[in-house]
Amino acid sequence: MKPNSAKKVLVQCDELAAVTDEPGRITRTFHSPAMQRANKLVGGWMRQAGLAVSEDAAFNLFGRWSSANPKAKTLLLGSHLDTVRDAGKYDGPLGVLVALAAVEKLKTSGVALPFHIEVVGFSDEEGVRYQTTYLGSRALAGKLTKADLALIEEKGIEKARRKAGEFLAYAEVHIEQGPVLESRNLGVGVVTAIASQKRVKVTFTGQAGHAGTTPMHGRRDALCGAAEFITAVENCGILGTVGIVEVHPGASNVIPGKVELSLDLRDQSDAVCDRIYRRLHEHADRIVSRRQLTLTWDLLQETDAVPCDKALTKLMRRVVAAHETAVVAMPSGAGHDAAVMASLCPMAMLFIRCKDGISHHPAESVQAADVAKSIDVLSDFIVALAATS
Repeated sequence: MKPNSAKKVLVQCDELAAVTDEPGRITRTFHSPAMQRANKLVGGWMRQAGLAVSEDAAFNLFGRWSSANPKAKTLLLGSHLDTVRDAGKYDGPLGVLVALAAVEKLKTSGVALPFHIEVVGFSDEEGVRYQTTYLGSRALAGKLTKADLALIEEKGIEKARRKAGEFLAYAEVHIEQGPVLESRNLGVGVVTAIASQKRVKVTFTGQAGHAGTTPMHGRRDALCGAAEFITAVENCGILGTVGIVEVHPGASNVIPGKVELSLDLRDQSDAVCDRIYRRLHEHADRIVSRRQLTLTWDLLQETDAVPCDKALTKLMRRVVAAHETAVVAMPSGAGHDAAVMASLCPMAMLFIRCKDGISHHPAESVQAADVAKSIDVLSDFIVALAATS
């Protein structure tokens, strides 16, 4: 891929970073005004590349390149356009724009493919607005639950469901969000599996009271119980994170009467993740019993570990070997829309090196040479897949 193509992608990432709901930092959440503007901006780039643009009922954005065979299956490429709060530029959007660049490269070269291609920008992978991840891809895959639909203000998003058997495969390019590729001086690597994940909303409820008149021994302080629980998460033995803590009523002279917090657990093993999940729930029960609090434990989302398709991964490894000095294959500790798409069709993933492994932070950084390499790898992967179809 010409360096100018990678530079174009990075310029697009810069332009997209300016589309935000919070001036001064990058934040785009499900169907927010910024997400609507992002879809319009990226949709314009898709049209410039000669793709037919549409948006489904879940606000997922698509750019379609149709095959000469109307009955052919569709290869889906892309990632997500939403972000965490105060995000970096590349987590999600880079995968959409690399896919667009790879497709544009093939269209320009006059390649005829035996399948349709759609580049997708999923509307919600991070789960910031509703604290339940993959709304965009789960709507497409028909995996939304009644609880999801009751929670979501936007109605009718389940209509985004696509037909079973419609897709040939799904391939996603994403920044690594870790240090492995950088430590080995490699620009890209092949993903083997996506980790098991659970997200929980945990609420400790006690009794608010006057900070100056309530004796220490008589307090039912919800925040102290929550703090004890958070320490247990830190020492749980797997990847455990409490990223949100909301204290009520939230005054300096009032004992906290209620604390709501998020719990995120991840591991490569479903069995290990399940065991730690149960252990933490039991520990929370003991805390509230001892401190005379009450506990509400709401499991918002759980995803089993998902292996990448063996045949597609083998093909991806072969293509990467033509562009890299070595092929590194690794699991992903982060969740991706690919985990959901694996329920519909075979899926594969490619990682791009990111500086210091930093992600979910404004310091996210990638190199133009690595972006160029990822465009080449993805376009060659498409051609190689066409040869086997």
